[in-house]
Amino acid sequence: MDHKGTIIRPPSEAGSVLLQVTLGCSHGRCAFCGAYQDKGFAIKPRETVLADILYAARHHRDQRRVFLCDGDAMILPRERLAEILSLIREHMPWVTRVGTYANAKSLKRKSDAELVELRGLGLGIVYMGLESGDDTVLSEMGKNGDARFIVEQGRRAKAVGFKLNVTVINGLGGVERSREHAEATARALTRMDPDQVGALSLMLVPGTPLFERARRGEFEVPDARGILRELRGMLAGTELTRGLFLANHASNYLPLKVRLPAGKQAALDSIDRALAGMTPLKSESVRRL
Repeated sequence: MDHKGTIIRPPSEAGSVLLQVTLGCSHGRCAFCGAYQDKGFAIKPRETVLADILYAARHHRDQRRVFLCDGDAMILPRERLAEILSLIREHMPWVTRVGTYANAKSLKRKSDAELVELRGLGLGIVYMGLESGDDTVLSEMGKNGDARFIVEQGRRAKAVGFKLNVTVINGLGGVERSREHAEATARALTRMDPDQVGALSLMLVPGTPLFERARRGEFEVPDARGILRELRGMLAGTELTRGLFLANHASNYLPLKVRLPAGKQAALDSIDRALAGMTPLKSESVRRL
């Protein structure tokens, strides 16, 4: 397979065929993100993508899912994305689901009818980075659009039948806006009502603007207890119709897997025990992105 540079995929796509259809991220200006520092954004040639699909059809017949890399394959023109999905269906008919990262900008560029078409061609799940529901934090971090815009596009994706997986980052408001970040993010998640929330804990990546701000003393990452208090506030304020709230990423101090709404109180109790020193937290040496 023609994989160029660092390949990033969601934890839940660990067993998927990783089909790289774009390089890098179409936005690429988030202050905290160092995911694609080794390449700029580009659309890969049709013949390269087709060759990879044919390779996967020969060598990965046991894999039932495909994930479209890199950072935002949804930015592809509708015709190109539909062609890729059709080729996957033609040459890998055993595939049960195709997934991709998507940002609000790329979803906005597709009409409802186009999203329905892509869903019908096998695109089953989109992964969106909300990161924060606090517009001040979103602006400072260089995200594209405010919380209302991101929530609106997430709701559109879910309305047409995509499974919606949304990522948020504890600590992204720093010490200064920790409470505002937690409360506003909970409100945004409640409005989006995704199928799954993935809560990461901020880790500064060398070479990113946020890393440099922290080095200059302009941004302070909350400590472990501060991150946990923020996570508690975020979880307490999040109301999902039915879904998972996961804080089991390698960056998190206290792994949690919560099915909402039923499991919320037990999870809050678990966080309270950790804050009281009754449950050990993950050491810094084993946390990673």
